[in-house]
Amino acid sequence: MLNVPSQSFPGPSSQQRVSSGGRSKVPLKQGRSLMDWIRLTKSGKDLTGLKGRLIEVTEEELKKHNKKDDCWICIRGFVYNVSPYMEYHPGGEEELMSAAGSDGTDLFDQVHRWVNYESMLKECLVGRMAVKPAFPKDYHEEKRLLNGMLPKSQVTDPLAKEGPSSPSYDWFQTDALVTIVIYTKQKDIYLDSVIADHRDDSFRAETVIKDYSYLIHIALSHEIQEDFSVRVVENVGKIEIVLKKKENTSWKCLGHPLENHNSLIPKKDTGLYYRKCQLISKEDVTHDTKLFCLMLPPSTHLQVPTGLHVYFKLTITGTEIVKPYTPISDSLFSEFKEPVLPNNKYIYFLIKIYPAGLFTPELDHLQIGDYVSVSNPEGNFKISQFQDLEDLFLLAAGTGFTPMVKVLSYALTHIPSLRKVKLMFFNKTEDDIIWRNQLEKLAFKDKRFDLEFVLSVPTSEWNGKRGYISPALLSEFLKRSLDTSKVLICICGPMPFTEQGMKLLHDLNFSKDEIHSFTA
Repeated sequence: MLNVPSQSFPGPSSQQRVSSGGRSKVPLKQGRSLMDWIRLTKSGKDLTGLKGRLIEVTEEELKKHNKKDDCWICIRGFVYNVSPYMEYHPGGEEELMSAAGSDGTDLFDQVHRWVNYESMLKECLVGRMAVKPAFPKDYHEEKRLLNGMLPKSQVTDPLAKEGPSSPSYDWFQTDALVTIVIYTKQKDIYLDSVIADHRDDSFRAETVIKDYSYLIHIALSHEIQEDFSVRVVENVGKIEIVLKKKENTSWKCLGHPLENHNSLIPKKDTGLYYRKCQLISKEDVTHDTKLFCLMLPPSTHLQVPTGLHVYFKLTITGTEIVKPYTPISDSLFSEFKEPVLPNNKYIYFLIKIYPAGLFTPELDHLQIGDYVSVSNPEGNFKISQFQDLEDLFLLAAGTGFTPMVKVLSYALTHIPSLRKVKLMFFNKTEDDIIWRNQLEKLAFKDKRFDLEFVLSVPTSEWNGKRGYISPALLSEFLKRSLDTSKVLICICGPMPFTEQGMKLLHDLNFSKDEIHSFTA
């Protein structure tokens, strides 16, 4: 195995390292945008310096290429010459150099796990690492029997000491149904803990258990209907997935194991899994922000937990591009808008369209009925942060409001200890304020909710607060209902806003446990 550099990533002095643990973008030179990079990769220019050859790279050879103008990095066994990409990298050159001449897989996963590097760097591919994998002596027999599944001892044994107890599963059938039962051995399991997909003849069910994922991944022995149901018995952590047979015949076996079947692995080590969702509607919310409604496939069970996000994936000029977005409810509360679609099959997103951008114009050009790939949920927000919470403060700028929608709704409906929720919403102008009427109605309806708008470019008629996030604004806003109140502060917005806000919150002596920064 290659030695992974011991330094943290980004480097301690990197332009990307911020106090919040979030990720900063470094200003790029003109002509160094993502679209410029895509044009360069399609220009036919030799970006590897090998004139189209692919080579096998030894560890010793890799170590030699550790300079800015000669920088090779290994990611998951493939070696890339990233020197041409240096000036196009949003995270700056220093971030790439921290993995120069080495295996940067772990470092890459800390910041970029969701990025489709194979597509972005395909013209920079030097070749494969010349590293022989160490197989167990019975590997070939295991591979033949288990169809690619790792031997069970390799998957579960190392986790027994540090992770949750390894789950198990069973199945049974009737004439018309097949039921897969997962025993998680955990109490805090909910419907949004389970993500299930049926695609062709394979069935995949991922259960998120704390910071781990338990995977059922099977090539089914018989055909099933598209739709299926998922039921969770929360107090015992049992999950039942009911499949409908296409033919009323008896199954002799459930099927054959596929990759990572019956494995419990750290969530950070699982790859993103996508399914295609259909665009059902889009409507204007402000002059530059739209509400998109996507429909999940009938063969998917997916509910995005509060505080988490997903990734959209589109192919733009032949390159797969991904962007994070946080699902919201279709309104702040159902009393003001009758639901017209069943909630469990539709996901809503508030998305700002940037006319000069690369991704959002493509998204906006999608027609009703078109498809976009949507990933499994990601993020590090824990619902346990709401435990015994008394005061909740929300700091949002622009579309940084989106994660606050579900947080706000959940807090007002599920936290009995809650005394007060306050939202400070930063925008440029009144026309930029998302869902202003709904927010004002909610503040009128629920006396626990207070609302303040702050505008940086107001008209002369504006009577509210003006300016940017500042110590004066925050010290006045962040007043506990009691001196001993348990507090949580959530912040989200453009990275400069979030970085400045985090610094000010620390200066005001709020602890790390009292602050959550939404970054992706």
